[in-house]
Amino acid sequence: MEPRRNDIDDMIVHEKMQAALEYQNEAWADGMADGIEPEIIADAAIALAMRETIRIHGEDGAEAMLNSLRSRMLAGEFSPTRSVQ
Repeated sequence: MEPRRNDIDDMIVHEKMQAALEYQNEAWADGMADGIEPEIIADAAIALAMRETIRIHGEDGAEAMLNSLRSRMLAGEFSPTRSVQ
């Protein structure tokens, strides 16, 4: 059976997300290697992400994203001790 169009789109988005995470990990490692504290790197990454989100989706879209992230955080999605099953 051939994958549906939405399945293919989902796979492409997933692959792009994986590539983006790899780029972010490399940038994080470079910053740490240059002696930048993780808290400063995190703050800069969040500030840049918010600026870009507001530019692309406006303030209401950014607020919706923040609300979604808050729910996901409270559910433990970003916990470093979370195990994926």
